[in-house]
Amino acid sequence: MAEKIKLTISPVVAAYVRPGTPPEVRFAGCSAAGNMAPNDRLLLLFCLTKDAEPAIRTAALACLKDVPAPVIREYLDCACPHPLVLAALPLLCSHYSETCPVPQAAIIADENDPEEGTNSEDQGTEREGEEPVNEDGEEFLSKYKAAQLMGIGEKIKMALSGDKEWRSILVKDANKLVSGSVIKNPRITEAEVLTLVKSGIQNDEIMRLICANKEWIKSYKIRKALVENNRTPVQNAVRYLGTMNDKDLASFSKSKNIASVISTMAKRLLLNKKK
Repeated sequence: MAEKIKLTISPVVAAYVRPGTPPEVRFAGCSAAGNMAPNDRLLLLFCLTKDAEPAIRTAALACLKDVPAPVIREYLDCACPHPLVLAALPLLCSHYSETCPVPQAAIIADENDPEEGTNSEDQGTEREGEEPVNEDGEEFLSKYKAAQLMGIGEKIKMALSGDKEWRSILVKDANKLVSGSVIKNPRITEAEVLTLVKSGIQNDEIMRLICANKEWIKSYKIRKALVENNRTPVQNAVRYLGTMNDKDLASFSKSKNIASVISTMAKRLLLNKKK
């Protein structure tokens, strides 16, 4: 192969890409992938796009572009989609944009009026919040300098497991694969997610992952921040808009800082409530 990529692959995929595999077998893998499970199918085609033979690379790319959207969606929803494949999908698959809208997640509206600030769920979010990261502290600066010397793989590993300071550093990384991995860190808190959304983050993958997390979407504050963030997929923002209270709907209906379709929908919701 022209480029070595560390992937854990099944024996089915390995049969076509292991070292020493004849070119004709590797080429046949492009066709064989269509009969495989989504995980094996995308992994095999991804590996073949890195093949040393131009004809095999071209064939694999063509096959990836023709992968049906439901197959990509199923891969994205699997337990452990590989970060390298996730990073490549937007560039390689013509149907990727169709899969970005997340499945309809259950939205649990707050039982108490969020205007009153007494909602137990919101109080829980505040309790989970830690002290703000001190970006002038020696420990933070030391980690920041270390991050500059790390390779992409090392950054991804740290983004997935590091503490709040590492998350604060790596979520701003220029590589979207690195910054997106921060959202998958099991230690990240709702308070951090809320801060991210409010910051106007431009990473679409981060926004997709936040919208896909049912626990985070239970938070009224996070849903409100997502409505206000123009990077939130419109279909998600519209769903969250339906759970907002009248005060926030009125604010959205007059806001010039959100998408016009959202402000228009807010006006309609208010009118419907008054009927």
